[in-house]
Amino acid sequence: MFNKTVKKLTARQEEVLGMIVDWINSHGYPPTRRDIGDHFHFRSPNASEEHLKALERKGAIIVNRHTSRGIIVHPKFNPSKTAENISQLPVVGLVAAGSPILAEEHVERHLDISKEMFNPRADYFLRVQGDSMTGVGIMDGDLLAVHKTTDVRNGQIVVARIDDEVTVKRFQLEEDGMVCLYPENPWFQRIVVDEDTASFEIEGISVGLVREH
Repeated sequence: MFNKTVKKLTARQEEVLGMIVDWINSHGYPPTRRDIGDHFHFRSPNASEEHLKALERKGAIIVNRHTSRGIIVHPKFNPSKTAENISQLPVVGLVAAGSPILAEEHVERHLDISKEMFNPRADYFLRVQGDSMTGVGIMDGDLLAVHKTTDVRNGQIVVARIDDEVTVKRFQLEEDGMVCLYPENPWFQRIVVDEDTASFEIEGISVGLVREH
């Protein structure tokens, strides 16, 4: 996940990074952007985000912007806490028709990820294919963090299997009992699941996102 080389930080960036590391060691989880802003008395609410972007560009941290505490610090800067709080999660690419999502042939590699980064926990990453969910910031090639469960509520973004196809959509159980899967892109149509003619199952729910590009 991290590059071996971290670019040189400015004095201010070192201060912000040091605050993040101290917070993690004291609280057991990363600070929010507001925590960072309050600590440094930033006037602009965007200042924390700009510092995080700079630290991420230089390779010192990785930020999941779909959760308020989604900051992972490079092991170089926090070796004492990194190992015990890191899980290795598989990255799943193209899923062959009819085969299990986590089959060995679908796993591209594994990513080291903080155990506190997602709640509920992430069990694997699914590489997003296509543009049907761009309206909620899920882009082609993104890594969707997935919690394995069949317990899903209306409005949640799910990984679902219809017959042999795996798809990412927003789940809705309609009043008439029909299951519909909605895209977040006006160019795509909803999927109405006819369970009399198609096999259907929930593979998990989205709990966050990692963007590598």
